[in-house]
Amino acid sequence: MDIPVWNEWVNKVLSFDLIILNFLSYNLIFFGVVVVIVLQWLNTPYGRYARGGWGPSVNAQIAWFVQEIPAFAVPLLLVYYTDCPKLKFTPNKIFLGLFLFHYFQRSSIFPFLIRGGKPTPFIPFILAFVFCVLNGYLQGGYILKYADFGSKWMWNSRFYLGIILFCTGMFINLQADHILRNLRKPGETGYKIPRGGLFEYVSGANFFGEIVEWLGFAVANGTLPTFAFFFFTLCNIGPRACHHHQWYREKFEDYPNKRRALIPFIL
Repeated sequence: MDIPVWNEWVNKVLSFDLIILNFLSYNLIFFGVVVVIVLQWLNTPYGRYARGGWGPSVNAQIAWFVQEIPAFAVPLLLVYYTDCPKLKFTPNKIFLGLFLFHYFQRSSIFPFLIRGGKPTPFIPFILAFVFCVLNGYLQGGYILKYADFGSKWMWNSRFYLGIILFCTGMFINLQADHILRNLRKPGETGYKIPRGGLFEYVSGANFFGEIVEWLGFAVANGTLPTFAFFFFTLCNIGPRACHHHQWYREKFEDYPNKRRALIPFIL
C-alpha cells in the first residue's frame, strides 16, 4: 500500500474513532439525566440498599476489583498497542497519570481494604464493569489521541485550579473511606454515625470528594469527555448521598441536624 492511500485510510479510522468518542460523551450526559431522574424513586441496589431481584451476588472485594480495573487497563492497552500522538505533551501525560492513579487506587487498593462489605448484585456489578470499559476508552482515547493541549497549557491558570480541585477531592474521598472502614471495632456489626473529616458537614463526604475530584479533572482538561464524566458522576452518586442522608436521619434519632447531604452548608 503506497503512502497516500495509507494516510487516507488512517485519517478515516481516526475520524471514525473521534465520532465514537463524541458519541460516548453525549450519551454519558444523556444517561446522567436519565439516572438522576430514576434515582428520585429508586435506590441503587448495592451496599446497604442491596436486595433481591438483581441477579446472583458477587463478593464485594471481587466485584470492586473486576468492575473498576478496566478503567485502569484500557488506557494502558491504548498506550501499548495504538498510536498515541498526544502523549508527547506534558499536560497529556499528567492527565493520563491522574486518571490512572485514581483507578489504580479504586481497583487494586480500595477493594482489599473492605471489611465485611455486603455482596454486590450481579446487574449493578456488570453495569459498573461496562461503564468502566467505555469510560476508560473515552477518557484515555481522547487524552492520548485528540486532546491537543501542548506545553503552553501548563501556563493556563485553569490547569492548576483543576489539579488542586482533583487532589483536594481525592484527599477527601480517601479520608472519608478510611473513616467509614474504621467505624466498627473488630467483631462489631451494624451501622454507626460517621464522624470526623468532612462527615462533620455532610452525610456523603466520600461522594462529595469524588465529585470534586472529577470536577477538577474537567476544569483542568476543558474537554467534552471530561465534562461528560463529571456530569454523569454528579448525577449518579449525588442522589446516593441524598439517600444516605435520609437513611441516617431515619435510623438515628441523634443524627446531627446541621449536617447536610452532599454540599456543606447548602444541600
